[in-house]
Amino acid sequence: MPLRITGMNSGLDTESIITALTQNKQDKVDKFTGDQKKLTWKQDKWKELNKKVVSFYNGVLSNMRFSDAYTKKTTTASNADAVSVITGTNAMDTTQTLDINSLAKAAYMTGQEVKVGDTKATKSTTIEELRLSAGDKLKFSIGGDTSNVLEVSIEEGDTIGSVLTKLQNATSTDGTKLNFNFDDKNGRFYVSSKTTGEAASFDLLLDDESTTAMTKLGLTKKEDGSNYIKGSSAEIVLNGETYTSDNNTFEINGLTITANQVASGITLSTKQDTSGIYDNIKNMIKEYNSLMKEFSTLYNADKAKKYTMLTDDQKSEMSDKEVEEWETKIKDGLLSGDETIGSIRSGLKSIVNSGFDITNKDGTTTKLYLTDFGIGTGSYFTSEENERDLLHIDGDKDDSTTSANTDKLSAMIMTDPDTVSKFFTEFSKSMYGKLSDLMKGTEYSSAYTVYEDKLMASQYSSYNTKISNAQKALEAMQDKLYKKFASMETALAKTNSNSSSLSGFFGS
Repeated sequence: MPLRITGMNSGLDTESIITALTQNKQDKVDKFTGDQKKLTWKQDKWKELNKKVVSFYNGVLSNMRFSDAYTKKTTTASNADAVSVITGTNAMDTTQTLDINSLAKAAYMTGQEVKVGDTKATKSTTIEELRLSAGDKLKFSIGGDTSNVLEVSIEEGDTIGSVLTKLQNATSTDGTKLNFNFDDKNGRFYVSSKTTGEAASFDLLLDDESTTAMTKLGLTKKEDGSNYIKGSSAEIVLNGETYTSDNNTFEINGLTITANQVASGITLSTKQDTSGIYDNIKNMIKEYNSLMKEFSTLYNADKAKKYTMLTDDQKSEMSDKEVEEWETKIKDGLLSGDETIGSIRSGLKSIVNSGFDITNKDGTTTKLYLTDFGIGTGSYFTSEENERDLLHIDGDKDDSTTSANTDKLSAMIMTDPDTVSKFFTEFSKSMYGKLSDLMKGTEYSSAYTVYEDKLMASQYSSYNTKISNAQKALEAMQDKLYKKFASMETALAKTNSNSSSLSGFFGS
């Protein structure tokens, strides 16, 4: 913007006059700028809300459409310290006996002390000091297979440290690696398998190429074998049948059994997990309630009509806290009475109030509602305004509204889990379908979006144009007025100059 110096001859506050004369133009700039910012806040609010809707849709609601959510089973063990069990949906309801004969172990060897004379060797000790020769080898067989060998060659200039590095990087014929370490403080090698079980176990392979090096580096067994533990597999006996595993875990007929201790006479009891089914239904309703409460809170919020968007000048006259509180009022009311929220609420409530035809064991059909399972909304008159759409489960100990009522849902799960499964799969499918319809992509919204994000993006862009045009109009009017005042100042300057000349003439 050009430097403007005005009012020098007239003594007028030109800046203030022009500001007053162009205030209408400035108001337009401020309005469009404020409206665009308010739209940004609204977009942010919708994005956050949309995430929650999509999370509910893709998460618990999607899962509850399938029978797996209602075929939960659990297994209890008479000795929970000795064994842990994960129960699959295809596990049989039964009682079984289990003996844990052994646990899987990893092979482990503590090397014997390596010395140079009377001094303990360290990683810096050379092969020459140990009286080893280039070409000597270190060999280990894997899994009891002498053709599956991990070996390294000793070369001239090697130290215990460089030999250790070779061992740590070496792989056997089938690609197996072992853990190696050398402890300077104790002057010993330590070796272990990377995993438990016989297949990963190792043994020392002594032959003409390796015996000397293995012995001088302490990689030998004591006579009683006390410094070596052979890798072994776990073994259990389930209902008289023996099973083995390299990692203490067994997958048998829908059960994942993990052995923790050697023990016998363990009883495993598998049955329907009624509490798990109840918890799944309760969790779905909890997430539904969370969404509905947020919808209601936003929809019923005060529109805050008296709170207009602040201009920069207005903000400069307020404290940061006052600005924050003012803008929060506006943000809280952005979706008050919003038609889209109203449509979503109505759509979901229509599913909650719907009945679903369920086929009975005898082939007949019964129309059931949520209320038949002891699930419904609270009293309209006693519920808080934003909690009137929330669902409550009779007998739910976590819900003070209905905790004293008879627990119909648990009773139904215990006596007729098939009917519970059929109803809630249909209920979930229907609500899932309703949300699918609400989130379909349109000319104004993207797929998996409940609000008109495309339209809002277009509106945001149009504000850029409006702000630009309004700013140009403001600047054009300002320039025009400044030119007029500049002309006036020039004329006054000439007049003053002429007056000075006449005064000088008559004064002489």
